[in-house]
Amino acid sequence: MHGNDPRGLPDPGARALPEARIGCRWSGENTDVFTRLTRPGLVSEIDLGTAFISLLKKQPTDLYSVLSALPAFKMLSLSLGTSILGALGIYAIYALYKLFYDEFTSPLSKLPGPKNDHWFLGNRTQLLSNVDGGEGLWTKEYGRNVRVNGPFGFSNLYTTDTRAIQHILSNSYLYQKTPSGRYKLGRIVGPGVLVVEEDEHKKQRRIMNPAFGPTHLRALTELFVEKSRQLRDIWTTRAFQHGGVAKINVVPEFSTAALDIIGKAGFNYDFQSLGAIDSASGNLRDELHEAFATVSAGGDTEKTLLGFLRSHFPLLRPLLPKSKIDRTIDAAQATMRRIGLGLLEESKRQIASGADHGASRDLLSLLVRANMDKNLPESQRLSDDDVLAQVPTFLVAGHETTSTAASWTVFELAKNKAIQTRLRNELLSLDTDTPSMDELNSLHYLDCVVRETLRANSPVPTILRNAMRDDVIPLGTPYTDRDGVVHDKLEIRKGQWVIIPILAVNRDPEIWGPDALEYIPERWERTPSISTSIPGVWSQLLTFIGGPRACIGFRFSILELKALLFTLVRALEFELAVPADDIGRIVTPIVQVPFVRSDAEAGGQLPVLVKPFVQS
Repeated sequence: MHGNDPRGLPDPGARALPEARIGCRWSGENTDVFTRLTRPGLVSEIDLGTAFISLLKKQPTDLYSVLSALPAFKMLSLSLGTSILGALGIYAIYALYKLFYDEFTSPLSKLPGPKNDHWFLGNRTQLLSNVDGGEGLWTKEYGRNVRVNGPFGFSNLYTTDTRAIQHILSNSYLYQKTPSGRYKLGRIVGPGVLVVEEDEHKKQRRIMNPAFGPTHLRALTELFVEKSRQLRDIWTTRAFQHGGVAKINVVPEFSTAALDIIGKAGFNYDFQSLGAIDSASGNLRDELHEAFATVSAGGDTEKTLLGFLRSHFPLLRPLLPKSKIDRTIDAAQATMRRIGLGLLEESKRQIASGADHGASRDLLSLLVRANMDKNLPESQRLSDDDVLAQVPTFLVAGHETTSTAASWTVFELAKNKAIQTRLRNELLSLDTDTPSMDELNSLHYLDCVVRETLRANSPVPTILRNAMRDDVIPLGTPYTDRDGVVHDKLEIRKGQWVIIPILAVNRDPEIWGPDALEYIPERWERTPSISTSIPGVWSQLLTFIGGPRACIGFRFSILELKALLFTLVRALEFELAVPADDIGRIVTPIVQVPFVRSDAEAGGQLPVLVKPFVQS
């Protein structure tokens, strides 16, 4: 036929395969793998098991070699449909072989690491449970670069090596969110800036950046303080109604306050959630709030086998039946889209008519105004769908993260009365209930408390990245592999995952000193010089990560947290309602939140005794 032409099929000895050619090799030079293999009559009967064993013995490196390694073809004149199945069968054999070949020859397989905990889940359960007090165990036992098992036992890299992390976060085109991670997050927020990659991410971020600048945040400070005062008044009233002290689960109530804030600040939507906290019905939600809560609750798609298959095998998604939860989420997403379209159209109408006189300060209006700028090149303009996707993005990015940080701060203050008292004294030194952004930022100890909370209790404990091609990662700390060989760099294969444990790095004793696990705001009274190697976008922390995909709204979140703490700690005292060691960490689809170990079934909660502060 084509002799040694690497693009042709070998002559099986029976008869040539006329016109059958393969358009590419596995290296990805051309994505049209079976250009003409699916012609009628071009198919073979293949014993898949025998073929796979043959592949493992001969270890071919490309698709031509794979076909050469297969047992001789018995060519049949069959229908087009059968030919397609034959072609897919050949490709499936090669894909399976390639998967195992890469795994068994990967340098990651020689890294030290924990034993596989589960044949199906790998070390996933351990990874999640390590957040609750064991975040540094793997680094302590195995070193800064650790092999952990992913689904079906395949190798992932777990690294606390700051030089490796710098390389990974700086190369955002090479290291992207994992396909399953993008799918799960996309189910919640759609194709917004949190989900998209490469040029689309750069385009969305370029348009959005000005909305998160200091000028705009200065204008939003009044809103942050207003909602904080509303929460303060609710808690104060409740305390008086209960004899001066109220037992409050602060986790959902901070979440409610943060939702109201991001609704108004994000897209000028008033959820009025705080006003419904103590209503007669006990839990009133408007339509958008209900839809968002439904989508968020269904964000962990891997709780069921069908959900796991959808997350990790995209080709199966259109074939798998939808569960009741899937249909509920679809309906909630439709509600969010309908309401979001209304908000978008109203914003565009106001701006186009000049009715807002440029005064609208919500993030959506600023985004729409920037996107409608006549000087913006058409290639950089966002579609309505792109803009619309930012509505749920604002809700996720500006909601659970800040409220979780506020909950952890109250936990630390309630546990450390001296810190709470020192902070309150500083806050009371400012003679106003309505501070400006500059006044909030001038409060030095408040800044130390916020930094220490975001170090010791990072709301997002871990991020995952997927290698888009083979790469060599430079290391700050060499490792010794299982053969006793020392390496100062690490090869990673396309498709392998990298786990960056934010919480473990932020609490690493080798970086922060022997008191790394303790909550000590005073450490920030002098910038810890040892932590300068951490490649974070803010305060030498990984909390908001770093590089091109660093959190775009980190200034927004920090200012909102300061406004909440300023208002609440000035007026209220906090004491834990359960022993401190009964509080642990539990990971939700988005963040890690406090929970009560003795009441684990209740999920995220932090019961606190709240009473009005009375100056003596």
